[in-house]
Amino acid sequence: MDLLHQPLLASAARLFSFRKRHPPVGSMPGTLVTEPNAQKPLIFVMCYTTEGVQEGEVTDPEQLRQYTDNDAVTWVDVQGLGDETVLRQIAEIFDIHPLALEDAVNVPQRPKSESYEEQHLFIARMTRVVDQVRIETEQVSFFVGKRYVLTIQERSGDVFDPVRKRVRVGKGPIRRMGPDYLAYALIDTIIDAYYPLIELIGDQLAELEEAILTRPTPRGLRQIHATRRELLGVRRAVWPQREAVSALIRDETPIITQAVRIYLRDTMDHAAQIAELLEGYREITNSLMDIYLSSTGQRTNEVMKVLTIMASIFIPLTFLAGVYGMNFQYLPGLGWHNAWLGILVVMIATGVGMLLFFRSKGWIGGGDDDESEESPVS
Repeated sequence: MDLLHQPLLASAARLFSFRKRHPPVGSMPGTLVTEPNAQKPLIFVMCYTTEGVQEGEVTDPEQLRQYTDNDAVTWVDVQGLGDETVLRQIAEIFDIHPLALEDAVNVPQRPKSESYEEQHLFIARMTRVVDQVRIETEQVSFFVGKRYVLTIQERSGDVFDPVRKRVRVGKGPIRRMGPDYLAYALIDTIIDAYYPLIELIGDQLAELEEAILTRPTPRGLRQIHATRRELLGVRRAVWPQREAVSALIRDETPIITQAVRIYLRDTMDHAAQIAELLEGYREITNSLMDIYLSSTGQRTNEVMKVLTIMASIFIPLTFLAGVYGMNFQYLPGLGWHNAWLGILVVMIATGVGMLLFFRSKGWIGGGDDDESEESPVS
């Protein structure tokens, strides 16, 4: 059987593995570590009020100063971590704490929620399924200020297009609310983006179950182990985010209003539901492992039973052939003209009789079903 999402498993095992970029031991707090081949930062700005929206790309970080304190709500989206100078310049403009900037740049960090003097930091793990076969995952850091939301992504490509569309068309309360609601909408989109991945895993488990029940093979066993690793990686990303959203609701910070905390409860419910689905799928993988071991054991028993029955039938036949194959001059029946026909009939009758006996005992044929029907059910 061709299992559906094998490329998805390989990418998931790689992308959810923990490979943190960290400064040398003993470095001072706030030291940044960027990959040499990391994408250079691209800065996009979306500034909106109830009347309209202005958006575009910013080439000079100094242009962002006008958005730090105005009447409009501004979303500054930084995509790429490949230029430390630009990142530090942005951090200086928005008065970001060095430790908070370190958490945003030295990825991956554990999802968390922390309050600072001028803004609130929220770190999430974003994942998306591309073309139904490949997983892309990255860290997204949110800095929520009084009139702005600054997001820092590892690279271009995200799941935020539905939020951008809502801002552009003014759908829902997003343009009437503050930056904390925008942050909620983005975080909620990240959490909901796990559902397509969970659905793919569920479809894969259904295929695995069918394959293992019909024909358990070593390839299916390897697929079970790969699925378990995938679920472990997704769980490692989802569970901390659930805790981070819960902390965002509980934290006493004026940046997150009470009205938005009510919406965040729904996001936490989604995160909890995804975590519960993951736990259920982990139990299914454990059950599939048991099914595989039981199926292979049962198949081995069936093969051994057939071989044992065949050997049992041929034991008396071999005995008869051995007796009349002895090189004695006066062997009874040796001079009979039809002796070979007589011994052949005896051997056939012996084999048929043993088969009938095995069937009556339920060792072959439908004996098991007859016996189970006669057994009382308590």
